[in-house]
Amino acid sequence: MILTLKNTFTEIGNATMFAKQFFKEVFVPPYETKEFLKQCYVIGYKSLPLVAITGFIMGLVLTLQSRPTLVKFGAESWLPGMVALSLIREIAPVITALICAGKISSGIGAELGSMKVTEQIDAMEVSAINPYNYLVVTRILACTLMVPILVFFADAVGIIGGYVGINIHGDVNFYRYLTQILQSLEFLDIIPATVKTFFFGFFIGMIGCYKGFNASNGTESVGKAANSAVVTASLTIFIIDMVAVQITDLFF
Repeated sequence: MILTLKNTFTEIGNATMFAKQFFKEVFVPPYETKEFLKQCYVIGYKSLPLVAITGFIMGLVLTLQSRPTLVKFGAESWLPGMVALSLIREIAPVITALICAGKISSGIGAELGSMKVTEQIDAMEVSAINPYNYLVVTRILACTLMVPILVFFADAVGIIGGYVGINIHGDVNFYRYLTQILQSLEFLDIIPATVKTFFFGFFIGMIGCYKGFNASNGTESVGKAANSAVVTASLTIFIIDMVAVQITDLFF
C-alpha cells in the first residue's frame, strides 16, 4: 500500500515537471508551425466524424428519454431548453473529452512510445533537433485548441439531434425550436463549460505525451503507455469536471 502511494506521488511529481517543461519550451523558438498544423488536422479534422455521430446520438437519445417525463407534468415546451442546457453545460464537454481521451491520448501515447522504443527520439537529439519542442509542445497545443472546437461542434450536432428527436413525436418548426433554446440559455451557461474544455484538451495532450515520452524499453511498453494514457486522461477529465462544477457553483 505504501509502495503504491509512493509510486503514485512519484508519477504525479514527474508529470508536473513534464508539464513545467512544456510552459518553458512553448515560448522558445524555433516554433514548429507545420507540425502544429499537421497535429491540428490529425486531432481535430479526423475526429469530426466520430464526434458528429456521438453528438447527434446524445441529443436524440436525451430528447427521447426526457420527453415522456416532461409530458406527464405538462412541461413539454421546456424540452428544447432542457436538452440544450444539459448538452452545453455538461454532457457534450465530458463525453467529447472522453472520446478524445480514448482516440487522441492513446494515439499520442502509442506513437511517442513507439518512437521512444525504436530510439527515434534519441536520433532527433543527436541531429540537434529538440524532440520535446517538436513532438510534445505541438501535440499539447493542438489538443488544447482542437478539443474546445470539437465540443462546440458536438453541441451544435447534439442540438440538431434534439430537434430530430422532438419531431419524431411532434411537429416543431426549427426556428421556434432554436428560439426556445436561445431564450433558455444565458451567457454564464456557456463560459464555464467553454473554459473547462481548454483544460480537458491540455491534459489529454499532456498525459498522452508524458506516457509515450517516458515509455520504457520494449514493445510491450508501447501498449502499456497507450492504455495508461487513456485511463489517466479519463480519470483526470472527471476530476477537472468536478472541480469546475464546484467553482461554478461558488462564483456563479
